[in-house]
Amino acid sequence: MSPAYILKRILLIGYTLLVVSLIVFAITQILPADAAVMMLGENATPDALAALRLKMGLNDPIWMQYLHWLAGVLRGDFGLSMRTGQPVAPAMLEALGRSLLLALFSIGLMLVLAIPLGIIAAVRRGRAADLGVSFLSYVGVSLPEFVTATLMVLVLADWLQWLPATGYVPLTEDPLRGLRHLVLPVLTVSMILIAHVSRMVRSELVDVLQSDYIRAARLKGLSNRQVLFKHALRNALLPTITIVALDVGYLLGGVIVVEEIFALPGIGRQLIVAIQARDLPSIQAGALIMATTYAVANFLADVAYAWLDRRIQYD
Repeated sequence: MSPAYILKRILLIGYTLLVVSLIVFAITQILPADAAVMMLGENATPDALAALRLKMGLNDPIWMQYLHWLAGVLRGDFGLSMRTGQPVAPAMLEALGRSLLLALFSIGLMLVLAIPLGIIAAVRRGRAADLGVSFLSYVGVSLPEFVTATLMVLVLADWLQWLPATGYVPLTEDPLRGLRHLVLPVLTVSMILIAHVSRMVRSELVDVLQSDYIRAARLKGLSNRQVLFKHALRNALLPTITIVALDVGYLLGGVIVVEEIFALPGIGRQLIVAIQARDLPSIQAGALIMATTYAVANFLADVAYAWLDRRIQYD
């Protein structure tokens, strides 16, 4: 991968985020909410509201408001929350850290289990192991998140009482308690990811094992283990990288139900609270942070593609 391509992709990410910021700002501007009223309350006097609008620049043209907001974003300043009156950036970045923690643990568990399951199913295609993995995959894909989460709480928290049902404890405060509170959300999310990725690995590996260069490798006298791990698996894992990159975006914004059930204050939950309260700066910050994380994840997926398969060249 050439430095020119990396620079080109970074510039493309910047352009994409600029367009996203414009769309997010435009949408929040048409929402039926008055920032001055949200901050001072409905009982505020007209003079106080007018003074705050002047201070916040709400009387300026929309394009000027956008430029002022964008300049603040580039400095890491997303403004003050209309709900709490506190700076938005620290709260959103803290929530992002919790969501990333859930994402990292979930993806780690998924990679540890899904890839071996997919390999076993592909190598033993049509046998009991393949049927068992396929059945578990279909179950994992079919069950909605709230059903899986509820079953986890009933079995592991209520009946067996092995783990706490809800809540969050920072790992820096109490690592053991923090990990115990993360187990149920991680298991819930990982079941869905394992189902998707194990099916993908199985399907791709079956196709790769039937390709011509694999037959040639076997004719050279290579053992099945060498053929599988040295030649077939690397190419079969390429689509999995795309799935993992897409899962990062899903884990940041698509597991709001899981965060609600387990009372995990992640960025998805924070964004829902902001939307309900019509907290425009928090909505803008949450959407832009999620878009940035998603764009970076896709860029890293491209880099991993080129590293795993030397045949792929980005000009």
